[in-house]
Amino acid sequence: MKVITWNCNMSFRKKAAMVRELKPDLLIVPECECPERLEQFKDFPKPHDLLWYGRNEVKGLGIFSFTDFQFRVHRNYNPAIQYVIPIQTFNAQIRLTLFAIWAHNPDDPDGRYVEQIWKAIHYYQRLIRTERTLLVGDFNSNTIWDRPQRIGNHSDVVAKLTKKGIKSAYHVKFGTSHGCENHPTLFLYRHRDRPYHIDYCFASNDLLCKLRSVEVGDFDGWIPYSDHVPLIVDFEL
Repeated sequence: MKVITWNCNMSFRKKAAMVRELKPDLLIVPECECPERLEQFKDFPKPHDLLWYGRNEVKGLGIFSFTDFQFRVHRNYNPAIQYVIPIQTFNAQIRLTLFAIWAHNPDDPDGRYVEQIWKAIHYYQRLIRTERTLLVGDFNSNTIWDRPQRIGNHSDVVAKLTKKGIKSAYHVKFGTSHGCENHPTLFLYRHRDRPYHIDYCFASNDLLCKLRSVEVGDFDGWIPYSDHVPLIVDFEL
C-alpha cells in the first residue's frame, strides 16, 4: 500500500499526471482545487474514490484513491477543525482510519498550523487507535519551530501520538529525530537554501512493522511544480 502526500501549490489538474506516475494507492493533496475543476481537465487521471474539503474552490484538501480503496468520512467529523479529516478507508482486505491533514486555519485565534493537529488528536482521541491508523499530510510544523512553554507545539503532537504507538514513518525508517531531518519536503519560496521538513505520514505500530520504504521527492524534479516535494511511504500489506 503506497501512501503519498504532496502539497501541490494549487492547479493540481495540471500536475496530477506526474504524481500519478508514482502509482499511489492513497494520495493526500493539500492546496488542491475542487473536483468540479478537476473534471474539466480531460487528461486528469480518474480516481476510484475522491473526497475534497475547502472554502475556496481553487485551494482545499483533496483525498484520492487510485486502487480499490473506498472512503467514508467518519460521522464525528468536526468542521471546526476543517482540514483534519477522519476517514474510514477500506477495501475487501483492509480497513484503516486515515486522518488526511492540511494544518491550516487562518481564522483560529488559538493557532493556524500545528495547533489544528493538537486540537484534532484530542477531539478524535477515541478514533486514533493503536492499530490501523494513519495521519498523513502537510503538518506545517517541525520541532525547530517549537515555542517555549507553548502547549500544542510539534514536539507535543509527536509525544502525544507516540504514547499511542503512532510514529512518523520517515523518522522510523531513517532513524532520525524530529528537527534533524536530512530530506526536506518544503523549499520556502522554492529556494534551495530554505529547506524544511513539514510533511509527514504517521502510522500505528502494526503498520510500521510492515514498512517497506520511505522516499522524498528531489528538488530538481519537483520544484517547477510546487514549493513542496512528495513524501512517498510504502507498506507491505
